[in-house]
Amino acid sequence: MSYFEIGIYHPKIKGNIGTLWRSAYQLGAAGIFTIGFRYKKQPSDCHKTMHQIPLRHYPAMDDFLRNRPRGAVLVGIETDGTPLTSFTHPAQAIYLLGAEDYGLPPNVLQVCNCVVSLESVVEAPYNVAIAGSLVMYHRCFLQR
Repeated sequence: MSYFEIGIYHPKIKGNIGTLWRSAYQLGAAGIFTIGFRYKKQPSDCHKTMHQIPLRHYPAMDDFLRNRPRGAVLVGIETDGTPLTSFTHPAQAIYLLGAEDYGLPPNVLQVCNCVVSLESVVEAPYNVAIAGSLVMYHRCFLQR
C-alpha cells in the first residue's frame, strides 16, 4: 500500500501551511508536518481539512527523525536534485520542503535519502506550498 506525508522545515508564512494542508488532503496525503516554529497557527479552512488529515509540529529536526514513520524514504525538495520529471516516487515517502527564505540547510539535506527538484522555465524558486503541491500531483497523477 502506498503512503506519503509532506512537511515544511522552518516555515515562515502561515498561509503556505494552509495551502499545503489543503493540497495534501486533496491529493491523498496521510498527513502534513512542520519542523521548527516561526509562524502563527493557521485557522481552519472551509473544507475542514484539519479534521481530515493531521498536522503535526516537531520542535526540531531531531524530534522529527525520532518520530518519523519507519521504512518511509525521506525525500528533500530542493534545487540541484533529481529533476521531478525523471524521479520515481518511493511507495512509502515523506517529502520535506525547505524554508521560504533559505530552503533546506546542508545538515538536513544530509539526512534525506534523496533530493528532487522542480524544473521551471525561468530561474526563480517556486512558492513552497506550490512546490509541494506539484510534487504531490506528480506522485498521484503523472507517475502511474
